[in-house]
Amino acid sequence: MKLFTIGFTKKSAETFFMRLTAAGVKHLVDVRLKNVSQLAGFTRRDDLRYFAGVICGIDYVHLPDLAPTDEMLTAQRKTNGDWGAYEKQFLRLMRSRRIEETAIREVLDGSCLLCSEESPHHCHRRLVAEYLKEKWGNVEIEHIP
Repeated sequence: MKLFTIGFTKKSAETFFMRLTAAGVKHLVDVRLKNVSQLAGFTRRDDLRYFAGVICGIDYVHLPDLAPTDEMLTAQRKTNGDWGAYEKQFLRLMRSRRIEETAIREVLDGSCLLCSEESPHHCHRRLVAEYLKEKWGNVEIEHIP
């Protein structure tokens, strides 16, 4: 199983969609809690669904169960990004949601987890991918730059 991740910050629409196409992504899985009020207009839910389909020929799915809670995001901003604490809290949330049981492997195989962060290093999309790899065992993760 292959699972991609991508962030849209500091990418033009052209770069973003060309990288998805070049990677061979089958589904774009939005793991943001809020997907309608982002700075990059092409990544708003309805626009993203349209562009992903027309430009890349891929489906768009929003899975907020793979996103942090609003309280977690607020706390992260207030603590100036204590990544270690956030990571532990987010992984507890994924365990409590039992995403390894509720996420559909067939949908995620060849899918790309989308979030806003430019880099996967301090982004929950990486944590989701690594969590699923740990639980399922046969997941290859590729972070699209």
